[in-house]
Amino acid sequence: MTALTEPAEAETDPDAAARPGLIREFLLVAGLFLVYKLGRQLATGHTLRAFHNAHGVWDLERSLRLPRETAVQSALLHSDTLVHAANTYYATVHFPATLAFLVWLYLRRPAHYVWARRVLAAVTAAALVLPFTFPLAPPRMLGGTGLVDTARIYGPSVYGPPAHDHLSNQFAAMPSLHFGWALMVAIGLITATRSRWRPLWLLHPLLTLLVIVGTANHYWLDALAATAMLGVALALLRPPDRTTTRMGRGPGRIVPRQRVLAGAAR
Repeated sequence: MTALTEPAEAETDPDAAARPGLIREFLLVAGLFLVYKLGRQLATGHTLRAFHNAHGVWDLERSLRLPRETAVQSALLHSDTLVHAANTYYATVHFPATLAFLVWLYLRRPAHYVWARRVLAAVTAAALVLPFTFPLAPPRMLGGTGLVDTARIYGPSVYGPPAHDHLSNQFAAMPSLHFGWALMVAIGLITATRSRWRPLWLLHPLLTLLVIVGTANHYWLDALAATAMLGVALALLRPPDRTTTRMGRGPGRIVPRQRVLAGAAR
């Protein structure tokens, strides 16, 4: 045998071998989302520090000459439809988009799924530490900035009054996992796919950034902190080689020369 190809049926699909068990992964991902919600709730009760830190973040952004969040919000407030769409995006896209991303990778790119799940878990775990050490009130609560709570005024809103909100910690603005997860979705899809249009996935984190800032739920520095955490996680957790993970697809896939020579010797 001298050819360098062999039928696909002759060996096991490497994707199937890389795909972890469905029940185990369902429990792991469900646990990730649960830890995200419960962990933020545990860091409540630091209201005074949260507002003190908020003024410090606002002043730091001005000293760094970052754009004012009010510029983005002013653009949204030109249209009731636009601001309502931004509030809806904030309230409804975060979890479903991340879950859809993980499901697609699990089904189509198992090796990349394992990598992405580990990165998201690492970023989420690191992000849960900051509310304990650096509680932060979101800009919508900060007086003297010219910002308004767009969700409360125009709807829909995912938060109730902070004193009676037992489902979330509203003083955990930094880092923005809305942005961190959205950026990982884009990076994961760009890494795992080959389409020349794949850079367009970066529109998701870009739109998310404009939404979280324009609705006054986050500062620019919240997104920068999430980006830094994601960068560290990506540096420590390397993605699988795309060429290796895609070997074995198609009836005439390329196989290593050593395998061919071994077959010819039989």
